[in-house]
Parts: sequence; C-alpha cells; structure tokens
Amino acid sequence: MLKTADGVTGSGHVCFDNVQKSYDGETLVVKNLNLDIARGEFLTMLGPSGSGKTTCLMMLAGFESATFGEIRLDGQRIDNVAPHKRGIGMVFQNYALFPHMTVAENLAFPLRVRKMGKADVEARVQRALDMVELSDFGARMPAQLSGGQQQRVAVARALVFEPELVLMDEPLGALDKNLREQMQYEIKHIHDQLGVTVVYVTHDQTEALTMSNRIAVFNDGVVQQLASPPALYERPENAFVAAFIGENNKLMGKVEAIDGDTCKVVLDNGDKVTALRVNVGAVGDRTTLSLRPERVVIAPEGSADLDNVFEAEVRELIYLGDHIRTRVKVCGNDEFIVKVPNSSHSPDLARGAKVRIGWITQDCRALDA
Repeated sequence: MLKTADGVTGSGHVCFDNVQKSYDGETLVVKNLNLDIARGEFLTMLGPSGSGKTTCLMMLAGFESATFGEIRLDGQRIDNVAPHKRGIGMVFQNYALFPHMTVAENLAFPLRVRKMGKADVEARVQRALDMVELSDFGARMPAQLSGGQQQRVAVARALVFEPELVLMDEPLGALDKNLREQMQYEIKHIHDQLGVTVVYVTHDQTEALTMSNRIAVFNDGVVQQLASPPALYERPENAFVAAFIGENNKLMGKVEAIDGDTCKVVLDNGDKVTALRVNVGAVGDRTTLSLRPERVVIAPEGSADLDNVFEAEVRELIYLGDHIRTRVKVCGNDEFIVKVPNSSHSPDLARGAKVRIGWITQDCRALDA
C-alpha cells in the first residue's frame, strides 16, 4: 500500500486509462483522461458546465460508455459491467428517493436487492440512520422531510450496503447556502469515519476546497490541474485554474526579462512588475499575472519590504464583517480587489482616496496568456 502526498493510503482503487468520450463521433467531451484515484480518497471533479466532469462520473457509474480507453476498479476493467453489478453507491442532486416508501424502506431497498436477511437488513438500516443522525425518522415518508433530511437519507442509502466506492453528482446543489455548508462538513465527517473512496462532482469551488483530499479541475474535457486544495489555491499552474479557484486579480503584460525562477513583466499600461515565473516561455511572450486579493497589502508610507508597490485609487468599499472588500484602480486595472482585514490596525479608507498598495514577488504568479 502506498501513501499519497495528501496522507491517503491507496492502491489505485479507480483508474481512468486514456479515456475518451464523444456523443456524436466527432467532438470529444472527454479527451485522453488518465487519472488514478487512491483507495479511501475524497476526489472532487470540479469545473464549469460542459467541462466533462459529469460525463466522467457517469462513465464510472456505468450510465455512459467510454468511446475509447479503459476504466478499472481494483485493477479489473468495468467497461462492460452493468451499473447495478459494479457495487457502487450513488448520490444525486435530486435525491432520487422512492416517494411511496418510508425512509427505512428506502434504505432497505439496496439490501433486499442483494438478498440480505431480515435481521441484517434491519441492523444496517438502523446503523445508517444513526450515522446521518436520523435515528427516529425511519417511519416517515420522504415528502415529510426537509431538503437537508432527504439528502441525508440519500447519502445513507448510498452507504448502507457498505460499498467501497461512492459517487456523488452535485448532491448539495438544491440546498440553501447554510444547509449546503452544514452538509459539506457532515459528508466529509462520514467519509473520514468510514474511509470509503468518494468521487464527487461539483461546479462549486468552495465545496471542493472544503471537502476534498485532491481536486481535478476540468475544462474543455481536459484536467487542467490535479492537486490538493492548498496547492491548487496557492499554486495554480495556468490562468484558467487561477481564475476558477477563488478570487483572483489578473494583470496582462509581456515578459521583459527572466532571472531564474522570477521574471520582469511590462504591463499593458507600462508599469513593471516582478513575478514568480510559473508558466511562461521566453522573453517577449505574453503573460497573465495572477494575484490573490488577500496577498495584497495597503502599504503604509515608507514600507520597504514589498517588491512591487504602486499608487492606487480607491473606487469601492464593501463591508463583509471579517474583511473590507476594497476595489481599486491600479496598473491600468479598474477592477483590482484588495481584501483588507477588519482589525484595529486596518487603515482608514475612503472612496476616491489615493493609497499605495504592494505585494511580494512570490505571491504574483506569471502564467499563460
């Protein structure tokens, strides 16, 4: 058994080997996917609509077939195995509960299909209800439950027959914000408790960052980057990932000089910035500079510890409790965001004020144009 960099013990539980998918024989919605998922890992497929993430999940579930390549579970090809014979738990956005069955009957259904004895069925159903904190709800009908309770039942039903792999397709999309956040933690705690492998599909970046061991960011049928949440947020490898994961300031320019792992960039307005060289080729190349709003400092006069300092004009101030979202005009960009912590040391800001802002080289990533 191997241990991944994220601490997940695994042995290639799920493997996509050069998988392609086309619906019309011409356009590939999934392009040459090679992806190994460790046993016990919580892997999220994240991306915008049409990026290929849900298609990958449906191929793994058996509801779609790959046009080319192999999908393996525990080293065995499952391309031609019927969905109900794959032993995979599924949770959908619309819950998919049987409305004419009680909660307990819904949970018992996958067990009875597997010809389990009555006593074993009852014990597993009660254990599943306890796990999702619905011990006293077994006799209720789905229509008598709230959306959050129905989703708990859907999660319990996917886990009641103790599968080694559970697939979740936008399972929290129908819930309101507070309930969705609560369910994120609950699903993550259940995963930690049971140690099952979870493949989760969402377009919600916060959900992915909160729950996952690793995230595969999809765009145009290709995994743009596969990494842990901190690595993905702190060290995006291209401009798409930087823009899709979290809030991000973009500055466009041309590489003027390269010095080891840093480069000097002339912005389109003529300002010059020193940045970390991540995904640029040569002098003269166009580049997108990526800079997180919380890494920008509104610098007091005389501050000498920032590599890049510019004069900015405050355009908008939005109070958000723990920080003040400050929009400024700087380096030719009228939509540049600075997150100013709300503390006793925060500077006094006013719309129209001229301020100096700055950041260190290592926080500014030079990416593809």
